[in-house]
Formats: sequence, structure tokens, C-alpha cells
Amino acid sequence: MANYSFMKYIILLGDGMPDYPIDELGGKTPLEYANTPNMDFIAKNGTVGCVKTIPDGFPPGSDVSNLSILGYDPAKYYTGRAPLEAASIGVKLSPTDIAFRCNLVTLKPTDNELVMEDFSAGHISTEEARELISVLDKNLGTDEIKFYSGVSYRHLMVWKNGSNNLKLTPPHDISGKSIKSYIPQGDRANILIELMNSSQMVLSNQKINKERKNNGKNPANSIWLWGHGKAPAMPPLKERFGITGSIIAAVDLMKGIGIYAGLTPVNVPGATGYIDTNYEGKADYALKELEKKDFVYLHVEAPDEAAHNGSLKNKIKAIEDFDNRVVGRILEGIKKFKEYRILVVSDHPSPISIKTHSSERVPFAIYPQKGGNGAAGFSEKIVSNPSIKFEKGHELIEYFIN
Repeated sequence: MANYSFMKYIILLGDGMPDYPIDELGGKTPLEYANTPNMDFIAKNGTVGCVKTIPDGFPPGSDVSNLSILGYDPAKYYTGRAPLEAASIGVKLSPTDIAFRCNLVTLKPTDNELVMEDFSAGHISTEEARELISVLDKNLGTDEIKFYSGVSYRHLMVWKNGSNNLKLTPPHDISGKSIKSYIPQGDRANILIELMNSSQMVLSNQKINKERKNNGKNPANSIWLWGHGKAPAMPPLKERFGITGSIIAAVDLMKGIGIYAGLTPVNVPGATGYIDTNYEGKADYALKELEKKDFVYLHVEAPDEAAHNGSLKNKIKAIEDFDNRVVGRILEGIKKFKEYRILVVSDHPSPISIKTHSSERVPFAIYPQKGGNGAAGFSEKIVSNPSIKFEKGHELIEYFIN
């Protein structure tokens, strides 16, 4: 029989779950309104508190917040989003390379302006996107510019000897807005603008986009470059805490953070980073990883994606699916281990009303925890009256593990 006597740690992260009160829900947030018996159980029977995952002066991105939760001070280790994604795709960056997140997006012409209609090009499939990125690399790639395909709409561009002194905007921050005020600015920004403009000409002629339009889907008619930076240097978690671990996520950003943290990325069939993801598969793979590792970081993107799309219905469904099909399954399956500790947390709020991230503190709950100070349920109410408060997000994991 397997020896499961060592302490097992698992972080269950529902991306962007916290929100603001919504009139349609009787003044409740989606997290308060949703039916979440498993997270509520953990909150009632464990230790709860709040954590500031976004340090002052930093943008409220999933890159910054997840670095914090994994125990890395963004002020020390954050160099940009794209270099983290490069690690997941398997692209090794030289010291002079600048990596950029390259979204496939849908731009809509209106009154002599282009509007960011869809930051995900209708959640384009990875297969379709791979073909389009290949065409872009063939047409626009040079000795200095290379395109690499990722997952769905999320891809990578690497600029050899490129500029890091640029002002770029995440496309999900400008949904429904004219792009005129948000095009790249700064040192050699003209090169990025030219790439984005040229991509529109290349993509408009592609058969995939013509078929998507015929089928009523948003075409991937432009690239959008953002999240730039150089490769970071981060000490692995094994060096810091003496633990081995894995990361389970559908998005390259999370896998990349995990790789830099020394975690093994685990690919789960059917994990999409969207509302249709394989929740049960993620939970089952996590439990399997705990049989041979000390620690698992399980990330679910769906609530955040629903918020970016402004879908209240899907956000509530994503929270309930995370609770029922991930948290509940882990609570049951983890009992086979003699000692274990579960941390339920989110990385940042993603309020439906603004369709993007915000910087407020987020609730967390740890179970089981001796001397617990539980709450009535898992929601933003924990933040307004916490008994434990971490002003530095990277300190939470130290409390959790030690």
C-alpha cells in the first residue's frame, strides 16, 4: 500500500471570483449569491482571512497576483507577463530578448475608428489559432521577430534586441472601446504598431477567418501585443520550503509561473481555460500528483473569463462548478492522505461591471487549521472583517506551509 503519511498541500484558486454587489442579485456579489457548500464548509471549519495580492503601484494582473500567492514578491521578481508564458510554451529567452503576449483579437470598424470587439476572437480554438500564428510568422517573422503559438487566443511574440521601455494595454481592459488611445507608445513602438497593422492585412485573407464569419463567429482579424518583459530569475519552491510540486492550469501564464517556481506543469485533457473546462479532470489529476508530490497549485480560469465577457450568468455558473466539481471533489478525495492542508483563494477581483481586474484584497480559507477562526461562508465579507490579514501577498504561502 502507498505511503501517504507526509503532509500534502493544495492551493485551489478560482481566478477572478470576487466582485462588487450587484442589484440584480439583491445587492449580493456573484460569490455570495452562488451555491458554494464546499467553500463554505472550508470557511466555517477552517481559518479565514484576507490578502493583498496586488502591491501598490502594480497593475492588477493575474501575473502579479499569482506570483504573490506562490510566494514571490512582485517588486522583486516581476518582469512582465509574456516571459512567464514563454516558459510554458518552451521558448527560451536570451538576456536581450523581449517577450510579448500576442492575443488574436476581433477589431470592429465604426465611424473611422477600430473598436476592441472581442479580446479572445470568439475564444478561437487552439487548432485554428495555431494555423493563423504560423501564417503570421511566415509573413511577418524576421531574424528579430518570431511568433509562437500558445492556447486558444493567447500567443507569444519575441523581439530579439527589442525595447522594454514601452507602454502597452491589455486588450481585456478596453473591451468595447476605440483602440486609438491604447496603441503602443514608447521606444520603437512604431515597430509594434506596424506589426499589428500588417497582421490585419494577413489575417483578413485567411480561409479560417472567412469560415468563422460565415458561421457567425468572431474572426481573428488582428493581433494585439502587450505584457512585455525579460526573463525573470526566481528561486524554486523546493529551495525555499523543501517541497516538490506540480501546477495544474489551462493557461500558459500559470504554467510558466509554475515552471519558474520549479513546479511540474500537468496537462489535463479537456482543460480549456473557459466555462467548458474539464473541472473533474483537474481535481483527479491533482489528487494523483499528490500521491508523489508534496504540493499542487490548481488554477481555474473560468470565473475570470466570464467576468471579462460581462456574463453574470456564466460567472455564477463558473463559481458553482469550481465549488462542486473541483473543491468538493478534492475535499472527498484528499481524505486518503493522513495529513493535508487546503487553501482556497482567488488572485484578484474581476467585477462584472468593469469587465476587467481590480486591486482590492481577496478572501482566503485554510482547512483544516487548528485554532481556526471560521466564517459563515466563503465570500468578500471575510475581507471587511478579517482576523488574519496579509498586507504582503507573498507572505500567505509561508503561513500556509509553515
